[in-house]
Amino acid sequence: MRNVFHKIMSISMAFVVLITTMSFTIDMHYCGNTLVDVALFKEAKSCGMEMQQYNNQNIDLSFTKKSCCSDKKIIIEGQDNLKDTSKTTNLEQEIFITSFIYSYINLFEGVEETKIPFTAYSPPYIKQDVQVLHQVFLI
Repeated sequence: MRNVFHKIMSISMAFVVLITTMSFTIDMHYCGNTLVDVALFKEAKSCGMEMQQYNNQNIDLSFTKKSCCSDKKIIIEGQDNLKDTSKTTNLEQEIFITSFIYSYINLFEGVEETKIPFTAYSPPYIKQDVQVLHQVFLI
């Protein structure tokens, strides 16, 4: 149960970091007081009732009509000031890490077989028990 709780908490913390560092834009298009379109990460589609703007200099409009459409953007900025402490190591830490890795790798190297020169030699026959003779007993 503890492992499951630990995994759930680590995944939720990863999502919190992801969401707080992500920036996005919400674009909304209103026609009058009515919301027509909402879009994330791109511009909202228009309703097609915008006023046409004339680029021709010969046409002189003495009065202009205000458009009924409006656009609204909401920009949500994420955090950019996160600290990355894993890149700051000093010389003592690097020496410790390299010596630890070197000693850990050497744990798994094969050990040479020790040669016993007298495997066929049988021990001499003991006439008396030495422990009883000296009265030394392990308790």
